[in-house]
Amino acid sequence: MGFLKKIFDFYLNSSIHVAIAVYALLRVTEYYYPYPFKIEFIGFIFFATITGYNFVKYAGFQKWHFKKLAGPIKLISIFSWICFLITLYFARQLTYKTLSYALIPTALTVMYAVPFLSGFERNLRSIAHLKILVVALCWVLATMVLHFIDIGYTFTANEIGLSVQRFLLVVVWILPFEIRDLQYDKISLQTVPQKLGVPNTKRLGLALLMISVVLEFLFSPGEMQRNVFMIVFFITLIFLMRAKPTQSKYYSSFWVESIPIVWWLLLFGYDNFLR
Repeated sequence: MGFLKKIFDFYLNSSIHVAIAVYALLRVTEYYYPYPFKIEFIGFIFFATITGYNFVKYAGFQKWHFKKLAGPIKLISIFSWICFLITLYFARQLTYKTLSYALIPTALTVMYAVPFLSGFERNLRSIAHLKILVVALCWVLATMVLHFIDIGYTFTANEIGLSVQRFLLVVVWILPFEIRDLQYDKISLQTVPQKLGVPNTKRLGLALLMISVVLEFLFSPGEMQRNVFMIVFFITLIFLMRAKPTQSKYYSSFWVESIPIVWWLLLFGYDNFLR
């Protein structure tokens, strides 16, 4: 049992789970816009997600000599380097236009982790209120905008509306993490729960979810997408309202992070078995 727990913890700590969640959102986008993803694009986003998240989480550890790293972190470091090389392999197969726009989330990720402000002592994460917006923007760029650019799709009000919706949803999915980290984050970060308190953070999340419902009914392409979205809405709402600073170890890192995967599986099931 302990061995299985170590594997599961590695799965979460090495960001494989979050990469699968990003992949799931790519497939959700495919159900809204029937333009299949290229395998090289999916591979690039998947392995870049692992590389980027692990860079943000463990960049501080890399300041120490590699031999001094703890066993699990050393293993994650090796795994991350392999994922980085695979990312480069897929990147070589993308168009220059796609790669040029991919520099935006790449730069945001680097600036999120590496101090470059105030005499190289602060990064984007240390700027009040900015953390949650940067993460949400990177998710939207990775799961929607870059795909449209890669296939040469022209942006209209519809794409903009659903991109805004995706941004709001990711913000709401981040709120349980923010609530979890309330007891650890420095006051200077001025996270949403620090600024508003937990009850008002949940009210804000509910308001953003309601806006996302309006956007769904304005811009969704069909009944299937709307029906499934309403299920995702209630699942998200339940997890948001039950979030607390003393939540279990896997509440946010596994269950909340699984919501995009559930969304994709619901669309897949509806499309293949209920239509």
